[in-house]
Amino acid sequence: MTSATAPTVRIRVTAVLSKLVGGQKEIEARGATVAEVVDDIEASYPGFKAQMYGEDGELQRFVNVYLNDEDIRYMGGAGTALSDGDVLDILPALAGG
Repeated sequence: MTSATAPTVRIRVTAVLSKLVGGQKEIEARGATVAEVVDDIEASYPGFKAQMYGEDGELQRFVNVYLNDEDIRYMGGAGTALSDGDVLDILPALAGG
């Protein structure tokens, strides 16, 4: 369970993921790290975490997560620290052809 004192973060999701969060395009969650935020979302919207992580426990490589427009892969991955008011954009890569 995420602490009530953890930062509140705004999460913007694409249409693909919005189905998992009640059709919303933007939600709020709490967590000191990206991983904690995903856990907090999972508590309210079961099944969300499975779209983010592979069986190996790592973020799916086709899911791009940006913290304030910076790719978390180059920051600290799922362990990237968050602050109140941060914005996470979660963008599953789209296959095309």
